[in-house]
Amino acid sequence: MGAQSKTRSMLFLAGMMGVLTLAWAQPAHAGNDRRERPAPNAAPEEGRWVFRADRDAFSEDALFDLRSLNEKEAGEKGFVTRSKDGNDFLLGDGTPARFWALNDNAIGKRSVDADHHARFLAKRGINLVRLHCSIAPTGNDLMAINQKDCDHIWKSVAAFKKAGIYSIFSPYWAGATSLKPAMGFLDDGGNKNWGLLFFDKKLQEAYKSWMKQLLTQKNPYTGIPLSEDPAVAVIQIQNEDSLLFYTAQAIKGAAKKELRRQFGDFLKQKYGSLEKAKEAWNGATVPADQDAADDFANGEASICIVWELTQRRNGPDFQKRVSDQMEFYTLTMRNFNQMVGEFLKKDLGCKQLVNAGNWRTADNVIMLDAERYSYAANEVMAVNRYYTGEHKGEHVGWAIVNNDTLTDESALLNPREIPVTVKQPEGFPMMVTESSWVPPLSYQSEGPFLIAAYSSLNGVDAYFWFAHGEEEWRHPGSANGYLPSLGKWVCGTPMLMGQWPAAALLFRKGYVKQGTAAVREERTLDELWQRKMPIIAEDAGYDPNRDKDSLSKQSNVKDGVNPLAYLVGPVQVKLGGDPTKNSADDVAKYIETEKKVVRSNTGELELDYGRGLCLLKAPKAQGVSGFLNKAGAFTLPDVTIVSKDAYATVLAVSMDGKDLKASGRILVQVGTTERSTGWKTEPVKVGKKDGERIVNFGKAPWQVVKSQITVTVRNAALKTAVVLDPNGMPVKEIPLEDADGGKRFAFPEDALYVVLK
Repeated sequence: MGAQSKTRSMLFLAGMMGVLTLAWAQPAHAGNDRRERPAPNAAPEEGRWVFRADRDAFSEDALFDLRSLNEKEAGEKGFVTRSKDGNDFLLGDGTPARFWALNDNAIGKRSVDADHHARFLAKRGINLVRLHCSIAPTGNDLMAINQKDCDHIWKSVAAFKKAGIYSIFSPYWAGATSLKPAMGFLDDGGNKNWGLLFFDKKLQEAYKSWMKQLLTQKNPYTGIPLSEDPAVAVIQIQNEDSLLFYTAQAIKGAAKKELRRQFGDFLKQKYGSLEKAKEAWNGATVPADQDAADDFANGEASICIVWELTQRRNGPDFQKRVSDQMEFYTLTMRNFNQMVGEFLKKDLGCKQLVNAGNWRTADNVIMLDAERYSYAANEVMAVNRYYTGEHKGEHVGWAIVNNDTLTDESALLNPREIPVTVKQPEGFPMMVTESSWVPPLSYQSEGPFLIAAYSSLNGVDAYFWFAHGEEEWRHPGSANGYLPSLGKWVCGTPMLMGQWPAAALLFRKGYVKQGTAAVREERTLDELWQRKMPIIAEDAGYDPNRDKDSLSKQSNVKDGVNPLAYLVGPVQVKLGGDPTKNSADDVAKYIETEKKVVRSNTGELELDYGRGLCLLKAPKAQGVSGFLNKAGAFTLPDVTIVSKDAYATVLAVSMDGKDLKASGRILVQVGTTERSTGWKTEPVKVGKKDGERIVNFGKAPWQVVKSQITVTVRNAALKTAVVLDPNGMPVKEIPLEDADGGKRFAFPEDALYVVLK
């Protein structure tokens, strides 16, 4: 690797780590004592209405309340398990389960009533919460535990349990710990502990000590330890770390020496001796600017930087050596994950499912399948994946301030970036454990619509919005209590959380059919080590026609598969399989490339990514999202939507389980866009794209663009249309008129919900 390329990689790494560290520290822990305040009164701005919500009293008069979808108490039927084929979650009694989920840290703040908060979320469809904490000690005793975060997990599990909401916790993230080598583990040369947990034996022993204390002590809020509590659905081993990411290439000092030694041990086991490994490589060595020379006398083999694993240079002998390192890194992580899983199950008696991690790699096209293979030592797969535009400024990791620049682009025009377009290893439920349509994006109302529809189509089992920390709604305002700004990692807003009820209902009830496999790939482990190209990848920039020579010669799909296949049906992979069994379900017939339209193989979803429109046409759920005025009218099987809106999302969902044409109660939900009061930008170039510079980031309350929508439902039995407030309470009735064999009404310009009865 040349000095210039190495410098670019390290600059990328430094920037990424700064963003990630701030993203962890600020939204999850900063301002924990900041009391939630109601949004102040404000005059509506031109073309907008002011969003205000009273504190939810959970009245029986509310016309929507998804609390009834949850169990009376999470885990009352037993521990969450997997289906026979391993692909899906089941409740304790065998009932299939999908999770509309959330990253949440509100409980424990002085202003938050824990039971009220949990009930508020359950009403809006949440049935699983991820507690994103760091239980590593903050003092000098490596074997101790962070008691504050331990207590936070205990208290949160208890509160959510009563609302029928399951919990998952993520106990360790290297980037957020204050651990120091002086506490007794290996010095990594100032690399913030990235990657150490996978190979540092002392740190692993400490990790097991923390987990034992967290899981086996009696939870003071429930009376039983977490290890025995079926309200805990999944235990995640660690968050966002991998030896296959750029962070690993900065490991130095004693930690690097130990990693070299373990690589030497691996090579001895594989080849019989280090000399035989050298023979297999025909003497190929690691470039001197990446690591010191091999020290076979002391059992050490040189380590390439991770960048080298993304390249194909220096000939086949050097590539053989790099492939061996790829195998070593992957198996090191897999062995660690297996060891922790066995410790949790056998030593601590945990009955919960286990997920290893959720991160990306230095090159997701050629390395992500290997990363997922390392997770396959446990029972559940996961990934963190967001949708966002470009956002540039001094505090972009956690805040939105004046003079920041941004691009505002709908995912409907960038369909390969929809977060649930993931390749799913066979035999494992798939979770997206952190995700959102990240502010300062304005095109957010599409998010819940697309996640509900395409998670259903693709069989993604759990999607976690990131993140929430208030008792009820998130108002525009300071991101952390001291810097004037808007919060960035927030989802408790009208166009995200306000769009959950209908979306969560259709997802959890299974109103959108799962498709048949659009693509099924089988990969040998040797292909993973050699970093061969897959026939399809998650990376939005993946080009199946690039590097065709790097595709598996055994594969019976020779030219790769159009990545829009993720919008046709599930994309599955068998890791450790037979590439001659690869298949693609005639994906091309569902994709009109010239028109930029892709249809699902169920016939229920159609995405026009040229105009930015998505249509949902299921019997119990129908709607449209995007730039509606580009078509004006949308005739779905049982619903017609007419709109002059430049952008909006409209969703009609059966509330009684009957098809819309016969349903006796239908929730119609509308979202447009929102901005804080006083928000102002001016046009600028952001790179080569048209973008905006923030002149004034504004203040509370939210200002929501008024809608101009008429809805017709071809169901003649409907008699009443009731406008609801943000808590589902009746506000007023509006006229229904006979039309097209059903009923038509004008959706109020200043509301989110109407119930038809």
